[in-house]
Amino acid sequence: MLAIIKRTLGGGVLLLLLPLAVWFSGWQWQPGGNEKVLKVLYWVTETVSIPWGILTSLLLGGWFLWCLRFPPKASIGIFMLLMMAMLSGQGIKSVMKEWKQEPRPFVVWLEANYHIDEKSFYSLPRKARSMLVKEQLQDQQDVPVWLMNHWQSETGFAFPSGHTLFASTWALLGVVMLWPRRRYKTVVLLMLWAGGVMASRLLLGMHWPKDLMMSVVISGLLVAIVGFLALRWFGPFSEHEKKRHLCVQPCLMMAVVDNQG
Repeated sequence: MLAIIKRTLGGGVLLLLLPLAVWFSGWQWQPGGNEKVLKVLYWVTETVSIPWGILTSLLLGGWFLWCLRFPPKASIGIFMLLMMAMLSGQGIKSVMKEWKQEPRPFVVWLEANYHIDEKSFYSLPRKARSMLVKEQLQDQQDVPVWLMNHWQSETGFAFPSGHTLFASTWALLGVVMLWPRRRYKTVVLLMLWAGGVMASRLLLGMHWPKDLMMSVVISGLLVAIVGFLALRWFGPFSEHEKKRHLCVQPCLMMAVVDNQG
């Protein structure tokens, strides 16, 4: 359990470096920038958005099972725990968004430049919010059409970031479960992908740094719980510890039999 906590904390600290750096720098989002870079970041963020996020989860879940190589029954249990972590995170995110009701950066920008009252905006149904964004930005040159469409589909509240929660949970699950299996390349790629998702949420005007930080904290707690349950129910993640675990069990049974005799 201590090793799981250490790995989760280590991975979480690395993921927090980006939003902390942005927060301390005082950087404030404004529309514009290199459109090619923003378009790449948009496609990175789409790997988490519905419906692609479902496919991402299924692919990553299958890859985790292949890397861990647990017996069939244990693999099913591991897969269910992985999906439970993802669903729980999104559920927590939804509850917190409705509780905090923090506006997105692009909504604050709309309020400052188009005199759209933030509270009035969020009092509208989602479809009406989407239409309002479209109407106000139809002659805007600094906002590409694809980004405008993205804003129209993402008119909810900001805190915390569901995209960051999704990506950071997978990244930390990799640190906890796959690092002991020496799947270092997979873990590094997951961490880089999570960092890319976080950067995209900032640069596309969707989130504030604190939204990302809270998401990483929530994902860390979820991953620690899932890691503990997986370890308790299905055994160690590393091959060496797993072999040792399998050897210890028969020895304990023999010792019990000898004592009874």
